[in-house]
Amino acid sequence: MRILILGGTTEASALAARLAGRSDVSPLLSMAGRTSDPRPMPIPTRIGGFGGVAGLAAFLRKESIEAVIDATHPFAAVMSRNAAEACALDQVPLLALRRPAWTAQAGDRWIDVPSMQAAVQALGESPRRVFLTVGRLELAPFAAAPQHTYLVRTIEPIGDALPVAGVIAVQDRAPFHEDAERVLMERERVDVVVTKNSGGSATYPKIAAARSLGLSVVMVARPDKPQGVDEVASADAALDWLENLHGRAP
Repeated sequence: MRILILGGTTEASALAARLAGRSDVSPLLSMAGRTSDPRPMPIPTRIGGFGGVAGLAAFLRKESIEAVIDATHPFAAVMSRNAAEACALDQVPLLALRRPAWTAQAGDRWIDVPSMQAAVQALGESPRRVFLTVGRLELAPFAAAPQHTYLVRTIEPIGDALPVAGVIAVQDRAPFHEDAERVLMERERVDVVVTKNSGGSATYPKIAAARSLGLSVVMVARPDKPQGVDEVASADAALDWLENLHGRAP
């Protein structure tokens, strides 16, 4: 069984680990290449884009892909749409491996917004100390509010992605821990946290730390993903889907 995993998430890595070393499957993990030093994976890996829907469809045919698992980030809307369209062209079975979104708990002070531009507006006009954890590629809109001081945490250096004076850049990679997150927020005198609703446990400690400190969290909603696609929430459920698809367990 030739399987393409569109990865870049914890769930994709977990699925790759479960498929590694099996004699009855031939998995290939595809990464977007936005991180210069990705963690090594236990299955063959390719890095880079496909060239849109047509390019992905051609790749599926060339590699004789029998099933695609879309385990991309919840905010990778373009890749998910391309996967749905490309798989539909040649009737390649597609599964979306999507982690559940976070939901507010008692004590949370969330400000739900639909976009990064709305997140900027939610910060208001008065200067604030903002813990910005939205990824390097989403920083540009915040240049429209240079009155704030931004504590920006990313995996890669931010370069000139946020050209304002008040930027404190931190490079780090999940998983994080609640105690350390709370210490960081207290040390940097954070007033508000801005984050995507990515879901999962690896970055949730910042949400728990903000709750314990009574801080507001500007929560950017997930983009729409293709509908009508089989969907599961875990690597184990993805394995079950593959078993049902081909009538045998990988």
